[in-house]
Amino acid sequence: MRLDDYRSSDNVRDDGEGSGGGVGLGGGGGGMFGLLLSLVGSRFGLVGVLLVVGAAILFGGNPLALMGGGQQALPDRPATRQGAAQACAAGPAQRFSCQVLASTEDTWGKLFAAQGQSYRPTTLVFYRNSDSSGCGAAQSAMGPFYCPTDKSVYLDTSFYDELKTRFGAPGDFAQAYVVAHEVGHHVQDLLGLLPRVTAQQQQLDAKAANALQVRVELQADCYAGVWAANNRDRIEPGDVEEGLRAAHAIGDDVLQQQAQGRVVPDSFTHGSAAQRMAWLKKGLDTGDPARCDTFAAGADA
Repeated sequence: MRLDDYRSSDNVRDDGEGSGGGVGLGGGGGGMFGLLLSLVGSRFGLVGVLLVVGAAILFGGNPLALMGGGQQALPDRPATRQGAAQACAAGPAQRFSCQVLASTEDTWGKLFAAQGQSYRPTTLVFYRNSDSSGCGAAQSAMGPFYCPTDKSVYLDTSFYDELKTRFGAPGDFAQAYVVAHEVGHHVQDLLGLLPRVTAQQQQLDAKAANALQVRVELQADCYAGVWAANNRDRIEPGDVEEGLRAAHAIGDDVLQQQAQGRVVPDSFTHGSAAQRMAWLKKGLDTGDPARCDTFAAGADA
């Protein structure tokens, strides 16, 4: 994806390495959260909002508390223009991520304005190994995630290497999909969807709550496609295939088959490979967020 001439976002900060002293995932996690991890493998991939919100709404609390972490009183660490410039200049992966974020800001700003609304950007937080978020401890083993408490996306860019080597999904568009998917969760948060889903899931059993979570994740995939469609002039040959390959690689069925040799559909939280590819493609084909209603009756989710 051609973004080399695009601006970098100012809504970025770099927390460095180990700044959070977060609780690790070693020792099998804990309780039901450890069980949830075991269902889909040792790493979620594009964990999105599930890790920070999903486990909490499934089990009635902060998922980090299940590992001994929990809600933390964090120092005020706002993104600054100078800090953002330094963070974005730290390396090619950081620079590209900052350019993708800037592109999502411009794209969603226009889409929100067309509906008479104002888009408030998320903050992208780079970290290495561990950090503290508004939702508790963060570990690179979690994969990228969005925290609705502090409206921030957390990313250890080493995930890009894993996307290439472990998941067989190389390419800059696959990396852009990572950021755009998490920004999609921010869009859901701004629209009030995440709080509504939280309230609904607290009233459901695990199977039904998982099914609802799948719809959340597939919509974020579709929103990632919407962003890409609105930047079609920057898409290069092979980019779409890169994105679809990444979506397939992180389908719940693919991850479960790799991790445990069998597939348990009732435990899906992000959707099958086919579903993830289909909703990403729907966003790409239409460029219209209104076509991303994964909650509609009859939606394939």
